[in-house]
Amino acid sequence: MAKKKYKFNPDTLSYESVGLSWKAKATKILTYFSSSLALAIVITLIFVNFYDTPRSKRLMRENKRLLTQYELLSKDLNKVESVLTELQQRDDNIYRVIFEAEPIPSTVRNAGFGGVNKYSNLEDMDNAELVIATANKLDVISKQAYIQSKSYDEVLELALNKEKMLASLPAIMPITNKDLKRTSSGWGYRMHPIYKVRKMHWGQDFSAPIGTPIYATGDGKITDVKGSKRSKVGLGLHVKIDHGFGYETVYGHMNEFNVKRGQQVKRGDIIGYLGNTGGSTAPHLHYEVHKDGRKVNPAYYMFKDLTPQEYDKMIAISSNIGQSLD
Repeated sequence: MAKKKYKFNPDTLSYESVGLSWKAKATKILTYFSSSLALAIVITLIFVNFYDTPRSKRLMRENKRLLTQYELLSKDLNKVESVLTELQQRDDNIYRVIFEAEPIPSTVRNAGFGGVNKYSNLEDMDNAELVIATANKLDVISKQAYIQSKSYDEVLELALNKEKMLASLPAIMPITNKDLKRTSSGWGYRMHPIYKVRKMHWGQDFSAPIGTPIYATGDGKITDVKGSKRSKVGLGLHVKIDHGFGYETVYGHMNEFNVKRGQQVKRGDIIGYLGNTGGSTAPHLHYEVHKDGRKVNPAYYMFKDLTPQEYDKMIAISSNIGQSLD
């Protein structure tokens, strides 16, 4: 029980109880409140700095768990990247080679992300380096996977057109050539029959009687039917066929046409007859194959008519001819 203070009153000759003024009471209360508040702040600071709250403990556990998940995700992305790289190698070096398609340039596959730094909002995180590296790797893999997906769509279309491509390849000889006896001058440097100098012979010659049927060596569309019998230079009467897929064939020194420009032909159709027109020195057919605008050796494509032994024999015969016929 609180003690009371008393003061002697000489007028009344008695002791009277002494009470505190409102200012003293207010000061006392304020002193008690300030002391309590300061003590509470000190205790709180000690608790916060030296003891973890249940909430902070829970957040630290979640951060550790997220950090572990990011590390596992990074490892999984490395595996995905390895598999994707193998798929890209197969695509460029196997599938596209089979279908004669150009590989996708590495500059396209590995193109970066330009413009504003899209990871700036992650830079203030405690584990910013790991988070940004993982996010960047995910973006790169996503883009490469998209490019690979589009590539497979193209390869699928090529596969669906493979039957058409095989029918369009110039895969047979342009005239009947039993026992290869009609094989004449082949691809390579030969002595020119008129100028008597070595010149590149850009095709394969087949010698035969005038009027021998000439066949389309693959499905395609007639794009050129040109020439004159009176001309003594060039290919004379000649026909060009566009087979699609980058292939064209040319048939020169013909005697007569059996097709017209724009006509669709099938492999084996008679397109004309052998002759001795243009700069020809004897009745023969000059036959060329073009791939993507470049002249290539026609012998490489005559696989449908010949066995391996016959192919070797034809190459030997055409190589031994020292002078071309045009």
